[in-house]
Amino acid sequence: MNIKISFPILLFLIIVFSAFNKQNSSNNVMIIGQMKDVMWKGKLQGNINLDTISDKEGLYGIGPVEYLSGEILIFNGKSYKSTVLSDTTMQVEETFTIKAPFFAYSNITKWEKVILPDSVITINDLEKYINNTTKELHRPFMFKISAVIDEAMIHIVNLAEGAKVSSPKEAHEGMIDYILNNEEVDIVGFFSTEHQSIFTHHDTYLHMHLITKDRKKMGHLDDVRFKKGELILYLPQYN
Repeated sequence: MNIKISFPILLFLIIVFSAFNKQNSSNNVMIIGQMKDVMWKGKLQGNINLDTISDKEGLYGIGPVEYLSGEILIFNGKSYKSTVLSDTTMQVEETFTIKAPFFAYSNITKWEKVILPDSVITINDLEKYINNTTKELHRPFMFKISAVIDEAMIHIVNLAEGAKVSSPKEAHEGMIDYILNNEEVDIVGFFSTEHQSIFTHHDTYLHMHLITKDRKKMGHLDDVRFKKGELILYLPQYN
């Protein structure tokens, strides 16, 4: 049986479907690619060009640069790429002309501000706090943090051009660690109990990138000691 749909009805359905898709995409974290495919299968090429993300209002995102040649952080619609210059220096530039092999992003314009207790000092403390206090929040979700750190260690992936990867050890060859002290920072993070090896490492529910307030240092956050009384967590509020 053939069913004919008039043009006005068809147009109405298209509008409704488009609005539904837009609402869903703005209320959820979009995850492109998988960490395990990069680490174990060597799929280093970009799966997303950040220029193709059309809605940049309240945009937040994190991931590595394709071919593991740097780190990416999007903070409130501004995109930053960090690359290694030396063992002690890096370059941070503002650009959307980047591709990533795996990436998570979300559009968030409303936040719930949470002043964290002094007992939250390390990444492990933060993970436990978030997991215990966000049971009712739709997961996965992006979050942000405003903080002053006593000390932190961040890294930038820096794989040699043309290198092949078949294990996490190979994926991190050339990676450079940087130590930060007494810095005011912003952090963009991803939290999920269901995405280990997909967007978080197998032993954590968190994936976080840190950028200093002066926007001169940025990388994947590996370790931190937050200064007491200077730690504010922002959780997403979706309409």
